[in-house]
Amino acid sequence: MDPKIFYRKLDALLSKISFGKSGKDFIMSIVGEVESTFGKDLHITNGRIYEEAGNEYILISSSNPEDIKLKKINAISEPVKMLIKNRSYIYNNKEFTIDESVSKNNDHTIPAAFIVRNGEFRYIVIFDLKAGWIRDEIQLCLNAVNASLNQRLISETIKNELQQAASIQQSLLPQNSPDIQGFDIHGRSVAAELVGGDLYDYFLHEDGRFGFVIGDASGHGIPAALLARDVVTGLRMGVESHAEITHVLKKLNRVIYRSVYSTRFISLFYANIENNGNLFYVNAGHPAPLLIKGNDIQELNSTGLIFGALPEIELQREYARMEPGSLIVLYTDGIIERTNSAEDEFGIQKLKDLIIENQHKSAKEINQEIFEVTRKYGNQDKWFDDATVVVIKRL
Repeated sequence: MDPKIFYRKLDALLSKISFGKSGKDFIMSIVGEVESTFGKDLHITNGRIYEEAGNEYILISSSNPEDIKLKKINAISEPVKMLIKNRSYIYNNKEFTIDESVSKNNDHTIPAAFIVRNGEFRYIVIFDLKAGWIRDEIQLCLNAVNASLNQRLISETIKNELQQAASIQQSLLPQNSPDIQGFDIHGRSVAAELVGGDLYDYFLHEDGRFGFVIGDASGHGIPAALLARDVVTGLRMGVESHAEITHVLKKLNRVIYRSVYSTRFISLFYANIENNGNLFYVNAGHPAPLLIKGNDIQELNSTGLIFGALPEIELQREYARMEPGSLIVLYTDGIIERTNSAEDEFGIQKLKDLIIENQHKSAKEINQEIFEVTRKYGNQDKWFDDATVVVIKRL
């Protein structure tokens, strides 16, 4: 076969593997593409797929069912072991073959196979090679198809697992704002990747108080998401135990410090608020939430170090007052560090001005306004850091 034509056809086939529509019959569709593309030139025919089932591989699909005699393959046979070792194999020996029914044909047909993995499932793909085949062409074709197909399936498996991780993470975030008499509350979080390291949560206490938290794990992606998940879980367990909050947070810091995550630092702001507006908070290195009424702004600054930096940290509990008509806006640095085309950050002052201008609106409307304005400020590009905003208004 002319090399230029061969490589052009192979490149087109590999593109279909990489970018074609996947699904239940994806592997068989590629088997069909191999036959239609190279069947005549490389003497390839009778593509079929066997799925691993215990100590056997069972025939599940074939391009020519009437011509296939082998329905099962012994999974621990020497030909299969050789295939697994080499990933692809041409059985050009009647005494050592994966399909004796092919090797016994009088037209010198032999089987060639490769292994495909799709998550926890393993398949054997077999083609018949008719007289006239050339080893170098067959090996190059099957090895390229095998590598591309396995890479596509691995990528889809990872993507599916990430989507599952994203679903799990979303399930940890509040699905609805709590209904607290005298307060209007709304939170929203947007991850820069499929999963992120920002968190927020609400806690309802039996004595009528309610708590809220916001946090930001260093970095983003899976390592940050795992840390955020564990912090949310740890906080929920700690708050349920009715332990004093600084004790809960110090214990949580020790757990984070001992972790082996590539990212193990997380800033955290936790507060409890009473029905009369008294607010007690701890800020472990988190960007200062803004307590606003009219043009007056109070920043609820850090009262201790970021979590995970040291095995033991000191955390002070501070007091603030939420007057009727005031609001608190909690945020992560993905909001204030959002940059425009000139690489200028949105910054804390623009955020303050935006909140003051819109403080008469509902908590949800203020939250939406913050995200909309900062998104436009960044030229409506994707978020390069996780972004979270929680708005709490005292009515």
